[in-house]
Amino acid sequence: MKKQLFLGLMLLFAMGINAQNGQMPAGSLYGKVVDSATGKGIDAASIQLLLVKKDSATGQNKTTVVSGMLTKANGEFRLDGVPAMGRYLLEITGIGYIAYRKPFSFIDPSKLKQGSRDIASLLGNLDKDLGNIKLGIDNQTLSTVTVTGSKPSVSLGIDRKVYNVENNLMAAGGTATDLLKNIPSVNVDIDGNISIRNSSPQIFVDGRPTTLTLDQIPSDQIESVEVITNPSAKYDASGGTAGILNIVLKKTKRVGYSGNVRAGIDQRGKANFGGNINIRQGKFNVFANANYGQRKSISDGTTTRKTFLKDTTLQLLQTDHNVGDGTFMFGRAGFDYFLDNRNTITVSGMGVKGKFKNYTGSDLFVDTLADGYAAHSRTIRESNGNFSFRNLGGSLGYVHNFPKSGHQLTADFNYNKSRNDNNTAIGNRIFDDASGPQTRSFSQQQLGDGNNQRITAQADYTNPLSDKSKLEAGVRMNQSKVASINNMYYIQADGSSILQPLLSSQFNYKDQVLAAYGNFSSKIGERFGYQLGLRVESSNYDGTVLTNGTNQHFSIKYPISLFPSVFLSQKLNDQQDLQLNYSRRINRPGFFQLFPFIDYSDSLNLNKGNPNLKPEFTNSFELSYSNNFNRNNNLILSVYYKHTAGLITRYQSPDVHPIDNRQILVNTFINANSSFVGGFEAVGKNKLTPWWDLTSNINVYTSKITIDDPTIPTADQLYSWFGKINNDFKLPANFTLQLSGDYNSKTVLGPGGSSGNNSGGGRGFMGGTVSGNAQGYTMPNYGIDAALKYEFLKGKAASVTLSVNDLFKTRKSDIYTSSGFFEQHQMRTRDQQFFRLNFAYRFGKFDASLFKRKNMKGEQESMQSGMQGMGGQ
Repeated sequence: MKKQLFLGLMLLFAMGINAQNGQMPAGSLYGKVVDSATGKGIDAASIQLLLVKKDSATGQNKTTVVSGMLTKANGEFRLDGVPAMGRYLLEITGIGYIAYRKPFSFIDPSKLKQGSRDIASLLGNLDKDLGNIKLGIDNQTLSTVTVTGSKPSVSLGIDRKVYNVENNLMAAGGTATDLLKNIPSVNVDIDGNISIRNSSPQIFVDGRPTTLTLDQIPSDQIESVEVITNPSAKYDASGGTAGILNIVLKKTKRVGYSGNVRAGIDQRGKANFGGNINIRQGKFNVFANANYGQRKSISDGTTTRKTFLKDTTLQLLQTDHNVGDGTFMFGRAGFDYFLDNRNTITVSGMGVKGKFKNYTGSDLFVDTLADGYAAHSRTIRESNGNFSFRNLGGSLGYVHNFPKSGHQLTADFNYNKSRNDNNTAIGNRIFDDASGPQTRSFSQQQLGDGNNQRITAQADYTNPLSDKSKLEAGVRMNQSKVASINNMYYIQADGSSILQPLLSSQFNYKDQVLAAYGNFSSKIGERFGYQLGLRVESSNYDGTVLTNGTNQHFSIKYPISLFPSVFLSQKLNDQQDLQLNYSRRINRPGFFQLFPFIDYSDSLNLNKGNPNLKPEFTNSFELSYSNNFNRNNNLILSVYYKHTAGLITRYQSPDVHPIDNRQILVNTFINANSSFVGGFEAVGKNKLTPWWDLTSNINVYTSKITIDDPTIPTADQLYSWFGKINNDFKLPANFTLQLSGDYNSKTVLGPGGSSGNNSGGGRGFMGGTVSGNAQGYTMPNYGIDAALKYEFLKGKAASVTLSVNDLFKTRKSDIYTSSGFFEQHQMRTRDQQFFRLNFAYRFGKFDASLFKRKNMKGEQESMQSGMQGMGGQ
């Protein structure tokens, strides 16, 4: 009875999403019929697909032919437009061969009970390769043909967590940064900087590194987010203590067409428009999506600092007001070309363009007891900048599926090129006496230009050696080229500008990583499994610095490094699993961390690299327990420990200004002796009532940085915790409410992480992230987000969503840092209580005969087989 009710509900749901087109969801199945003795394809074998129904009068099963054809000369066949709902019998006959009969279904109810919730996504993946079907052999071992690929809102694996975000309400009209604020395990600060377990992850898009920042990816284009905390040897060894955050963009392969259009506006009158479409017919699957968005961001901050230089103590009080206003465009298009049933070529391209105006007003009050200085001085600083960026990328992919299920070869080539330009005018008005008249002023201009090219080429091979064993292997090349010019000018009274070579910089560099990996996985008995992996990587930097009239070339070659991984799993019963993981990973210093000259682009925060930095190596251990109580409730618990040798950490030290020789403080980097991060994390998904779904996450952790130099103070070890709760409420009258909240306790500024990828809006373009900081804390902060969605029209094809971020204006950045030279407290807020209103409309028709003329030959073949219906179209 439960099974019948479940299937009935599925059928009603499927009818609902397609009722506006009068079509039932349809799938495709294909394969090749071969001679069991010779392995050659059989020409003109008869393919029949019969629908199995129970006769209400007799109670016996009866069959009805729904589709069929004759195989091609090479034995291949393909049936499109097969209704997804139903039990089928596949019959294949040929003259002189033993008839082949096999039950077939697209949807397996018993497996759906184990956790599938997103039936719409499941129905969008109805495409099955039956492999080589051998005639003439009695012990044919073709696997049961069942499509069970589904997308629950949360998939909790041991090594990763996959979040299906297509229906996330709170990020509608926003960017990937906005979306990640509502993903468990991921912490996003007010500037868009991402951390997982208090460290910065590697950012991937569709499984590959990218030159895009998260603020350049519209949230409406994202299908899912994968959080991979302890990657195997198959993945890039970079990522340190946080692992990989993979953004998967939308693309479907449904026969027919589908898509959506959307538009929205926020509380500052900024609009966004977008849409995507997917067309699958015959040998082509074409996809395209585009977004246009306007954005205005406002932030305010206060900084207090005591600086201890020689016998002088400077006390600074600084207030800042920042406004960023601009537009961006995102476009992506491509196609899959199915050469035959087993070979597919994919070509895609992507473009991003944006332009922003940034204004920052700063008011600085300085108190000092130094001789020759006024006790209280003031500087009013205004900065007006124009920033633009462009990103173009393309990829070429090839997939070959061998006849054996899971046996696959893939290869792809990806190219991305980005460019950014910056033109900033900075004016300073100085008051020697804070309460007196202006005494002098000076103006500066900063002109910047940067280019970034990234090439990745990769090939992967997977071979299931048996029912219990699998071999994976692959090779990869990743190369980045960066060129940057940053010139600083002083503006004279007559408006002319004079270049300041000592404050300017120009450089270019190339970074290349070559890698190969192998993984072997197997089972001992029915419950214990293991995976052993080894990755080999070598890398080098080649750079040229053109600063102060010099031309300095340097090359850093890192020796070949080995990165083993071990995954052990024990199935306790049908619901519970236990797994122990180990991996070794690396963080190589980025060029900006190696750059040996002071960056004066922000005179209040000077930065300098350290060319003597070495890579940091992290050994990661993780013990996990998962329990799938039922399809509505599951839980995963993890205990982790990560030890890093040679941690790259930010450090502030005194230096001398090159023009007036005054003492200054410069942010730089050092290799700490070591660090560790350890903690406990729990992620759970629960269906509390038929109308209330809850996803919760808590992470309790501690970290410590150790530096041998006793003159360099480090933060004390501190136990901290981070929690996030996401609620989904199905309300009457087609309303849905999402409510989420997060809390982050007092935390040591994160040790460990990635120096490779810009993670969001808070850092400079191509600036890279910082691995850690031995000298500070962030204070507790929390926030609540909410969104309300109303669906209407036939099949709920249209919707209106109202969302608000930081509902109660509580999120802030509150950071304390200190060393032997300074003590600083900085507090900032950004875009609090921010509202968006968005409209969306989806459309589609899943029909195999759409956009295609009737194939008369196929129709005749169907008639020869005594069949009529969709199979001959």
